[in-house]
Amino acid sequence: MITSLAIILSLLLVGSIAFYVSCLWFTYRFFAEPPLVADPSTQGASILVPVCGLDEGAWENWSGFCKQNYESYEVLFGVVDPTDPAVQVLEKLVSLFPDRVRLFVGLQPRGINHKDSTLSYLLELARHEIIIFADSDIRVSADYIQTVTEPLIDPNVGLVTCAFVAHNPQFLGSALASIGRCCDFIPSVLIARAMDGGLRFAVGATIATRKTTLADFGGLHLNRIGSDYNLGKRAASAGYHIELSHYILESDTGQESIEQLGKRELRWARTIRFNRGWVYYTMAFCYGTVYCVPLLLVSGGAHWAIGLTVATVATRYTQAWFTAVSLNCSNLLRWFWVLPLRDLLSFGVWVMGAFGHGVSWRGRKLRIEGDGLIKPWE
Repeated sequence: MITSLAIILSLLLVGSIAFYVSCLWFTYRFFAEPPLVADPSTQGASILVPVCGLDEGAWENWSGFCKQNYESYEVLFGVVDPTDPAVQVLEKLVSLFPDRVRLFVGLQPRGINHKDSTLSYLLELARHEIIIFADSDIRVSADYIQTVTEPLIDPNVGLVTCAFVAHNPQFLGSALASIGRCCDFIPSVLIARAMDGGLRFAVGATIATRKTTLADFGGLHLNRIGSDYNLGKRAASAGYHIELSHYILESDTGQESIEQLGKRELRWARTIRFNRGWVYYTMAFCYGTVYCVPLLLVSGGAHWAIGLTVATVATRYTQAWFTAVSLNCSNLLRWFWVLPLRDLLSFGVWVMGAFGHGVSWRGRKLRIEGDGLIKPWE
């Protein structure tokens, strides 16, 4: 006899297969689109990088910003704490690239979101109209500025944003992070873009825009979490198009532990929940492989349950393989033996993210309120 639980699990598996197929289709469609090719821009650009602590490969990440094949640009680094260990490294970078790099230290927070607070200082000091908000833990190639700013030639484009992965992780934690970003996050962004009739949020690793455009839709908000989502939402509401670049950033978390990975992704999950509302709970259909074993157990190993399990696992691995190859992440394939662990971790984070208000962010404990507002945890 088929129990109610078996029926529910079966529906979740069928929904998950549909999700995996959708991920595959929209990934194919995106990378089948010809990337924008425009004449090299002669307009100056300012890269604004808020820094807190020394991430894995910090020197390589930061020096990459200073080696761009672009005629006129500057790189501004901002640090809150003068005793931050990053300051010494950044001072060395300034001495190596004195005409390119400016460093600002001791930027007292203007709001609860220290990242956006630091960016607000750098924005005031930027010399150019084109600005690029860049996370400090990404690595870029020499064509980074040219590629991410090209869509801004169209005045209807308000923001350009980029996805990010580790193309060749060397450790388990980094591999789990990269598989999640490559095989789950990026396809989900593409599905959301299709469902919303265009992208209505940005990804914080890189956001390129213009000063005047940013001012037009309200500038930075210093007391919100998920400011990248909020910037994109307000830009889209103001009538601007948000462009997802084909440029995939490199972001390797190195020897990060699974616990550290879980904490960061829990912060992201709760941020999504407060920003996307009920849409968060539709993510129940993203974890088909997690439901396979319970279905086999409650069905007593029935043939139909085995068939549904095989179909789910096969579709998941096909989708993950296709996405990794499309994103030029073939080196991730050697880590695909951890894909079930990745799915289990994602499911656990999603369940925990459905409850609670607290998040950990760069050593601070914060509380998320309605619409993504944040306060210190008390």
